[in-house]
Amino acid sequence: MHEFGITESIIKIALDKANEAQASKISQINLVVGELSGFVPDCIQFYFNFLSKDTTAEKATLHFELIPAQLRCRDCSAIFQPENSEWNCPECHGQSVEIIGGRDLYIESMEVE
Repeated sequence: MHEFGITESIIKIALDKANEAQASKISQINLVVGELSGFVPDCIQFYFNFLSKDTTAEKATLHFELIPAQLRCRDCSAIFQPENSEWNCPECHGQSVEIIGGRDLYIESMEVE
């Protein structure tokens, strides 16, 4: 359900930027969504279709770029992407890791008319 609130924010940001550019229509919004963000693109799309009605973003296409999780081993500093639920370092097999990527959710760019 938290996709509703984030979709409201995406639309507000897009409309504000389109207004700044004096655009009459938003045709595409390119979003980056991290694997660990907890956001489901299909849910964002569903709410976007509903919330963008009667705005300059109505009928805009949402394009999702999915970013994988990225971890750093605190023991040997190796950077890796976890495989399935295996979060052990592939280099030293350490279990002390920090998340350094994959929590993202942002508008990368937009196309307007």
